[in-house]
Amino acid sequence: MEDSDGGEASGAMGEAETSRRARERLLRGLAWDDFCDTLKQAGRLVEAFDDGQGGGPSDLERAEWYRFLSRMVRNGFERMIENCEPERPRLRDAPWRQSINVQNPDQDHLMCEFEDGRHAYRITGDRGTLPYFVMATWTAPQPADLAARDWAASGVAGLAEFDPTNLETRSFLTSRDIDFDAEGRFSVLLSADEPTAGPRNWLRLDPDATGVLIRLVYDDRRRVVPPHFEIERVDHPRPRPIEPEEVAAGLAKSGQIVLGYAELVRRWWQENLDQRPNTIVFSESTYLSNGGVLDRLHGFGSWRKGRDEALVIRFRPPECEHWILQLCNRWQENLDVYEDGQGYLTKFTAKPEPDGSILAIVADRDPGIGGSWIDSFSHETGVFSLRLIQTEGGPAVTIHRLPLARLEREGLAALDTVTPILSGQV
Repeated sequence: MEDSDGGEASGAMGEAETSRRARERLLRGLAWDDFCDTLKQAGRLVEAFDDGQGGGPSDLERAEWYRFLSRMVRNGFERMIENCEPERPRLRDAPWRQSINVQNPDQDHLMCEFEDGRHAYRITGDRGTLPYFVMATWTAPQPADLAARDWAASGVAGLAEFDPTNLETRSFLTSRDIDFDAEGRFSVLLSADEPTAGPRNWLRLDPDATGVLIRLVYDDRRRVVPPHFEIERVDHPRPRPIEPEEVAAGLAKSGQIVLGYAELVRRWWQENLDQRPNTIVFSESTYLSNGGVLDRLHGFGSWRKGRDEALVIRFRPPECEHWILQLCNRWQENLDVYEDGQGYLTKFTAKPEPDGSILAIVADRDPGIGGSWIDSFSHETGVFSLRLIQTEGGPAVTIHRLPLARLEREGLAALDTVTPILSGQV
């Protein structure tokens, strides 16, 4: 393979030559061109959803697709340009309105990206009155010479070698495993070697780690005293100006983030979720394939109904720290209504039935038959999930699909003549 200068394969280059070529690619504008060409590759993936029989994305979904790509560009720049400086680690929340991979609206994501895990870090802060959080380190495929090479021409095939979205969790630490003082303050060390004081308040950091993520799980945002977290490198390096090769690397990572998430939603949809509409499967492998943490059970599925139809969902949640049932569009984004407290139900917002079960009605309007209404917001299909944190098992889920007008007219008695779809459990 030749690089953009027509030279030898960059994989055979030494570190000094790799740095020189990365620098030249940035200064000559080649790194920017490759970034832009990668975005074009990502945009065209929407055509892969068209089955040729009218089952492709609707006009609404196509509009959301291009908005989704714009959000992924913002996500890539925030993470890989602004927040991947070796001497300036920061914990930054995901950009506003980002909901990658069925992101929990009641969960914030504080992220800090690394070039690698060679350094030691310390995270300090106070939890406020936050009920629960979990810290995790991850790694992702990224070759050492990524900034010295063009990637757009490889398209999706290049993700096998370089994919910042293919996250593998290496270690995690929950708030249940951290010692706090009387005011809720704490200090956690991230390092390769276990400290002499023992494993509490320590998170292992592998040499190939590329980031740390803290998931902050809220019960009621209106009542929680907000937590505060900071990260620092233990050796306190002096800040320095940015280098051209670092910007080249940031552009490459940002482009691959957009392409990687575009391909991820295509692969999950076409090779998994769309094959089993209106079912929920608790799949550990699916969840862990993108940075999941084993403190929770996550069931995924696709939902499908007509604009004049409703889905009636019933399940009995087990004892757990938190649970959430949420609707997303085909691109795994929360529906816009979630900012209005709609589009999802949680352990703290749902109204259980007398027998302890949860009754949820998915429709474009509230049929007024009790239970909890989830607004499908003019969508006819999408992704939904049932996530349970610190649980011993998953519930059985029953789903009925029927005309909305009939449900409004007959109430829950209309379900007696509709064959239910059974799923859930582990």
